[in-house]
Parts: sequence; C-alpha cells; structure tokens
Amino acid sequence: MTKKTYLLLALLVAALLFPILVPNQYYLQILILVFIWTIAVYGLNTITGLTGQLSLAHAGFFAIGAYSLGLLTINAGIPFWAAFVLAIVITTIISFFIGIVALRTKSHFFAIYTMSVGFLIYLIIYKSELTGGVRGLIGIPNPAPIGPLTFESIQSYYYLMLFFLLLTIFFMYRLFHSLLGKTFVAIRNSEELAETLGISVMKNKLLAFVISAGLASLSGALYASYVRFLGPQMADIHVAFEILLYLLVGGIGTLAGPLIGTFIVVVLTQMLQFLEEFRMLVFGPIVVLLILFYPRGIVGGYLMWRAKRAKKQKVADANTTTKGENGNAVNH
Repeated sequence: MTKKTYLLLALLVAALLFPILVPNQYYLQILILVFIWTIAVYGLNTITGLTGQLSLAHAGFFAIGAYSLGLLTINAGIPFWAAFVLAIVITTIISFFIGIVALRTKSHFFAIYTMSVGFLIYLIIYKSELTGGVRGLIGIPNPAPIGPLTFESIQSYYYLMLFFLLLTIFFMYRLFHSLLGKTFVAIRNSEELAETLGISVMKNKLLAFVISAGLASLSGALYASYVRFLGPQMADIHVAFEILLYLLVGGIGTLAGPLIGTFIVVVLTQMLQFLEEFRMLVFGPIVVLLILFYPRGIVGGYLMWRAKRAKKQKVADANTTTKGENGNAVNH
C-alpha cells in the first residue's frame, strides 16, 4: 500500500475512535456540524468546482431538504427514513426545473439568477404558514432505529453523520475519476471546445446542478434530524456564502478541499467564540490572507506546489541523465 493509503486508513481509524478516546460532547457536536456542512460543500463543489458554474441557491436547496423532512414527518406522519428519501427526491425534482431555466444564463448572470432563486425560497419559507413562518418548525423526530441501532445519544449521531459523509466522499471520488467527472471538467475548461467534441453541455450542466442540489438536500435533511428545529434563516443568502467560503478555503475543484475547508473554518469560528462580536476582526483577515496567498485554496495550493516540485525533479533527473550520457561519450 502507498503512503496515501496508509494516511487515509489512519484518518478513518481516528474518526471511528474519536468518540471513544475523546468523549467530550462539545467536540462531538462541532464534528457533527463539520460532517453535515461538508456534505453540502461537496454539493457546491460539483456545480462550481467541476463545471465552473457559481450557484448561490445552495442554501435554498439545503433548506428545502430540511423542511421537506420536517413537514413529511410532522404533518404527513410519514416514517422517518421514507421521508428522508422523499426529501432528497423532492429537492432534486425542484432543482431540475430551476436548472432548466437557470442554466440558460452564463457567468455572473447565472450567479445572480441562482441568488434570486435562493432569496425566493427564503421568502416562501419565511411567509408561508405551512413552514411555520418566523416561528419555524419544531418537533422533528429522531432518526428511526435500524435494527438494533438507535439514534438518541450524541455518539450515535456522530457515527450516523460520519457514515453519510464517508458515503458522500466515496461518491465524489468515483465521480471525480469517472468519464462523467472528466466531462464536467471539460465543460468548465471550455464549453465551446466541449461542444465540438460532441458533449451535450446543457444536459451535463443540468445533471451537475441536480447532483449538487441532491447533496445539499441530503445535508439539510441530516441537519434537520440533528437540530430538530428549523427556522427561515437557514435559507438566508449568508448561509450560501458561508458554504462558498468553506469551499474557497479548502480548494475549489479538489476532492479533499470541501472537508479540509469546512473543518478549518468551523473549528476556527468556534475557537473565536469567546471574542463574541469582535471575532470577525480576527477571523476576517485570516480568511483574506488565505485566499490571497492560496487563491486555489489550501488543497489546491498544495497540489500546485507538489506539481511544481515534481516538474523540477523531472527536469533535474533529465539534466543528470544528459550529463551522464555526455560523460560516457567523452570517455569513448
């Protein structure tokens, strides 16, 4: 096995043993939130990182997934896991019809349109009696037991969220290394060139948009099952920008970026809680410096450094080989 495989196995073992070695509930709550938001960031990475379309409706899809789960379980009385699946299906169907219109626009027009869609979703949740309006939605049930597994303790929630995060990472890994993922990247690099190669740009961008919304709704449904209270502020535009910030810090278009970026920002935010309203005076400059010196994010910056190092090593090896061949020629 390679060093990378050993590192991944070590991280997995550490994640599995963390609740046993560090039973502090505060730390577990922070990691649960990291797991939930990371799934949403992977969704944004699909449409923004792979196809190059900046979507600002992500918080809206996150909220639709959360509220769908809440309304289906509380008002309709549907069993939890059936409602969980339906919440994702409902969100993906809505995103399909939104995407058909939104993806006819390009660049900043697409961002503005999706921001307007996100704000419209927020207004519907805020004004509607069905969603509870400003009062919100209370009493979302715990996830139903699966055989002997129950989800009532903080540790059980930790492992549940970790399971869905690992499932999402596996899905994204397969997507990144699939023909579909390479098709998305080709569209990001040049839509015109992709069309000349016979790629259906609109079809593939719509698929990426739906996948993105599906992951956002999965994250929202998990958030609703954990917090068990929903308010309209979760669909606010600032949530969309927070998700984008996690992606920017970690690295757009990278596989590990969403996880690393979300972990760093969420943990850093929690560490600065003691500063109360002044924490942004410290947090803001740190984020600005990160984006200035690592415009491709932490993971993107590391990958660039590694590529440059490999290139230099290759040139050095080529020079050494050339010198050796010249030396042999002189000896002859």
